[in-house]
Amino acid sequence: MKITDVKVWLVEGVKYNWTFLKIYTDKGITGVGEATNWPGSQIVEAAAKELGNRIIGLDPMKIDYIWTKLYRDLNWVGPYGASMCAISGIDMALLDLKGKALGVPVYDLLGGAFRTKIQLYANYWFTHGGHNSVDYASQALEVKAAGFTGLKFDPFAHTNYFYGEDLDTSLSLTKSEQNRAFDVTKAVRQAVGDEMDIMIETHAMLNFKVAINMAKRLAELDISWYEEPAGPENPNTLKALRDRIDPNVSICVGERHYTRHGIRPILERHICDVVMPDITRCGGPSEMKRMATMAEAYNVLIAPHNPNGPLSTLASAQVCATIPNFFKQEFIFKDVPWRDTVITHPLEIVNGNLILSDRPGLGVDLVEEELEKHPGIREARKGFYI
Repeated sequence: MKITDVKVWLVEGVKYNWTFLKIYTDKGITGVGEATNWPGSQIVEAAAKELGNRIIGLDPMKIDYIWTKLYRDLNWVGPYGASMCAISGIDMALLDLKGKALGVPVYDLLGGAFRTKIQLYANYWFTHGGHNSVDYASQALEVKAAGFTGLKFDPFAHTNYFYGEDLDTSLSLTKSEQNRAFDVTKAVRQAVGDEMDIMIETHAMLNFKVAINMAKRLAELDISWYEEPAGPENPNTLKALRDRIDPNVSICVGERHYTRHGIRPILERHICDVVMPDITRCGGPSEMKRMATMAEAYNVLIAPHNPNGPLSTLASAQVCATIPNFFKQEFIFKDVPWRDTVITHPLEIVNGNLILSDRPGLGVDLVEEELEKHPGIREARKGFYI
């Protein structure tokens, strides 16, 4: 069997564009994948098309060979970013194709399932009303009513440092902005009760002093993790923050740490309690599985970052099914109405869990005519993507 063609689509999502691709073969077997990243989705789209051309004529069953070849070939233009997003989407599509060829779900290709009911936590649930304590609390109750046992949000968003005309390069917050972030979080905690996991993200947008101060204050609200208190550039900075933050506050990083090579210094320095690889950035399902195995050796949990399209959701869940150190998977709570129409089977969400089927591959195909009804937004969007 040989690869004969790769098609790529840019599709509008709830926050930004999704990047989907489909691999075709001379045997008529196909596989679908997702390479979503943002901003700059058109760069990812171009990378996916370029890599698609590079794999034509190859045997699609040699998944690890193709991954390694593309990684080494593209290293010259940078091993991460758009290059790795394209590799991620191709890896996902190849696993889907192989599963369909063999008649087994992807989780069987990755070692078999510990579970097929994947616990989710909600993000993007706070899209209505104002960004205040009352509206956040009322929308958090919607998440709880839907059966979710965890939710995430950035209480520091919608302040001047995110949306001002001039970026505050000190990444600081006023005392009133810090108080507002605490008050919003406290209101959410009081609304959902003690049993709900509350994950706080910062998008690495706080300076060192503010990040430490807010971690101390939020600790009393029993947050489940404090996400990205510093950027991925220097693990020593993250280590310094870890040493200054209350040990009862778990740290989660990983959405911008690509591949096993990116998380290795984080694990070796014992910086985080949870790693959150993004399957459309980190190298695809094959690489996420390798990252999870590395994390297991350090007793670190995996909670995939997933503010993406439905293929990303399914592929992440396929990996989560196969690992012993799984915690929860991110899920967009309020999504575009066409999320389930662009795939042949809707996502099965029951009481805050994604139920995986035993259908071959990822269990779905792309509906091409539906993809074309929702073309990606081509003009640049201003502002920060939270």
